[in-house]
Amino acid sequence: MKLVCIDCGQEIPSNNFKYHCTCGGLLDIIQDFKTYDTELLKQLFKERLSERMTPYASGVWRYKELIFPELPVNDIVTKYEGNTGLYFPELVKKYTGLKRVSLKAQSENPSGSFKDNGMTVAVSHGKFLGYEKFTCTSTGNTSSSLAMYASMANADSYIFVPDKDISINKVLQTVAYGSHVFSVSGTYDDGIQFLENYSDDLELYVCNSINPFRIEGQKSIIYEIAQYLNWNLPDWIVVPGGALSNATALGKGLHDLFTLGFINKMPRVAIVQAEGASPFHKMIAQEENEIIPERNPYTKASALNIGNPPSWKKAKDILDRTNGITTSVTDDEILDAKAIIDRTGIGCEPASAATVAGLRNLVSQQVIDKDESALCILTGNILKDTDALNDYHFGESINANFKNPLQPTSLTYDSIQRYILNLQR
Repeated sequence: MKLVCIDCGQEIPSNNFKYHCTCGGLLDIIQDFKTYDTELLKQLFKERLSERMTPYASGVWRYKELIFPELPVNDIVTKYEGNTGLYFPELVKKYTGLKRVSLKAQSENPSGSFKDNGMTVAVSHGKFLGYEKFTCTSTGNTSSSLAMYASMANADSYIFVPDKDISINKVLQTVAYGSHVFSVSGTYDDGIQFLENYSDDLELYVCNSINPFRIEGQKSIIYEIAQYLNWNLPDWIVVPGGALSNATALGKGLHDLFTLGFINKMPRVAIVQAEGASPFHKMIAQEENEIIPERNPYTKASALNIGNPPSWKKAKDILDRTNGITTSVTDDEILDAKAIIDRTGIGCEPASAATVAGLRNLVSQQVIDKDESALCILTGNILKDTDALNDYHFGESINANFKNPLQPTSLTYDSIQRYILNLQR
C-alpha cells in the first residue's frame, strides 16, 4: 500500500500518515494487487458470505484484501456494515423510462447511510495509529456515522456542523451517540478548512473525505454490487454528488475490479448534483479544468449542500476513466423522485433521490438509452430528514406532484367506505 499525491505524484510513507502532500494535493492509496489470483479471491469472498459475528461478516471487511490488507484484524471497528439491499422496483422503472434499473439501498447501513462503509475503515485506521480523538465537519451523515464508530471504539469524537440548512434528525443522532457537537456559523467548506489547519495541533484524526482511508472503505459498495450481480455490472452507475467522495470511491472500486479481471467492461458513471449546489457539474459542462466554489450553496437536499467539494479532482479523474458525465436537477425534481422511491417501500433521504431524478432526465434527454441498464445509489435513510417529508406531504411551499396528505374524517363505517370507493374509481 502506498500513499501518492494526486497532483504531483510524490509518494508519502504510509507510516507518516498525512491528509495532504507538501504541494497541497490530496493523497490517494495505491494498492499492490500484482500477486492476487482473481478466481481465488472470488471464492474467498463467496465463502465469507456465510460469516456471522466476525469482522468478515461485514460487507466492507469481506473484501479486506482489496481495502486494507495490512490492518491487524484486532484493530477493526465494525458494526457489520454493508450487506445492504439491491432492489428492482417496477415503479422506478416506469418513472425513469428505463427497462432495467436497480437501487442499492445504502440507507440500510447501521447508522442509516453509505458513510458507514468508509467510516469503519477510517476509524479502524485511526485506532491502529493510536488516536483517541476523532473529528469531522458534516452536513449530517458523516457526523452520525463517525459518532457511532468512535463510540464503538471507546474513543471521543468532536464534530462541527453548520448552524443552518442541515437536518436536525442527523444532528440528534450524532448527539445521541455521545459526540461533542459544535454548531458553527459558516459552511461545510469552512469546517474542512478549519480541520486542515488545526487538526494536527489538536491531535484529532480527521474522518472527512480528505482521508484516503475513507475512500478505500467506500469502494466496497461497488464490490458488493458486483458480487450480488455475479460480477456483471450495469451500463451506468448513478451517484449523487456532494463532497464527491462517493463518486470517487465507486469509480476507484470499478477500476480495481476491471484491472483485476473481476469485470470485463467498465460501466459509465453519472454524477448528479442539486442545481443550488452544483459547482462540479458547472465545471464539467463548461469544460473548465478548475472548480469555482459556490460561497452560498443551497438545496433542500441538505447532504448535497456543499459549494466546494474537496474530492473534485479525484471525481474528475473518475469521469475521465469511465467516460462519465454530470447533470444537475432541481429540488422539485429531487423531492418528486424521493416520493416515488418512498412509495416502493424502500425510501430514502432527499440527496439519495437525486440519482433517480437525474436518471429520469438523462433518459428523457436521450443521453442514456432506454434499452441500457442503470444502478442508482441511495445514500441515506428515509428518516434522516423528516422536515423534507413534512414539507412535501403536508406543507404548501413545495410543488409536490405526489403529495400524500392526511385524510381528516370521522371514524364511521360509511365515511371510510366512501373514501375507499373513491380511491378505486
